[in-house]
Amino acid sequence: MSLTYEEEQAAVEQLRSSRARVDAELSKVIVGQREAVEQLLISLFAGGHCLLTGAPGLAKTLLVKSIAQVFHLKFQRIQFTPDLMPADITGTEILQETHEGRRALAFVRGPVFTNVLLADEINRTPPKTQAALLEAMQEHQVTAAGTRYPLDVPFFVLATQNPIEMEGTYPLPEAQLDRFMFNVVIDYLPEDDEVAVVQQTTSRRPEPIEPLFTGDDVLRFHEIVRRVPVAEEVVRYAVRLAAVSRPGQPNTPDFVKQWVSWGAGTRAAQNLILGAKARALLAGRVHATADDIRALALPVLRHRVLVNYRAEAEGVTVDNVIRRLIEQVPGPTAER
Repeated sequence: MSLTYEEEQAAVEQLRSSRARVDAELSKVIVGQREAVEQLLISLFAGGHCLLTGAPGLAKTLLVKSIAQVFHLKFQRIQFTPDLMPADITGTEILQETHEGRRALAFVRGPVFTNVLLADEINRTPPKTQAALLEAMQEHQVTAAGTRYPLDVPFFVLATQNPIEMEGTYPLPEAQLDRFMFNVVIDYLPEDDEVAVVQQTTSRRPEPIEPLFTGDDVLRFHEIVRRVPVAEEVVRYAVRLAAVSRPGQPNTPDFVKQWVSWGAGTRAAQNLILGAKARALLAGRVHATADDIRALALPVLRHRVLVNYRAEAEGVTVDNVIRRLIEQVPGPTAER
């Protein structure tokens, strides 16, 4: 998408002013979870897919559906189960009768042909079915019987998984996890927010959410985000942060060698920079900084760094490792 200077400035202003309006609409049905909402918005503005991890009953599905309504995007939901087949996601060919009275195979599109696809409890389906999403997430297309079918744009996969109930689940392969820009953790609400949720949901029906954008607006935002300038030192900081998470590298800290069996790849640094650009625009700034990188390190890295058995035995989590990396990796020279 090519934008004129006037269109670019109008899109920047629309994006900057959108945060308060989005918060106002989401507050009709969502209480609290500001950090999760911000990370989800950043991934959408940057054009990335998002994995939402949290216990049941924390409004993960409601949040995704509400976001789709705010952006006025076509929404589809798939409940992932152990017996779900790849064709249930992508679509299948069926025998139909033509106008000439003959029979021919016709492709019937599956729910993946949408703007926002909610993959609910994605880790409850076997790897074969999970893999059906890989091509859609990376190439924005589906291949069936040798024919390629492009997906609608914009296209986002927002997947949820329950980290508590592990029986009957299939861990997502690293190749698919890496396709998600963020892994957003949705935690329990503070008591005051939880009281507000109970009062709000048991006293009246929520107000309808008003759409604020269109699909074309979202595509313009993607273009604008990529044009945000980032200093080379900030890019190097993002690359270093991802690189030192890999055991066996020359500059890897000792605690990474002890606790980590697999580190983040290059796509982590790319997503750190894209996310930092979107976060800067949402904050009303025209350039991304190292603070944006640090703020997004957890959602970008937590599903790309795999801790080993020693870390689990010592009670060390992935988030613990990432926080130590943020503390130890030096920032750009200007900060020192």
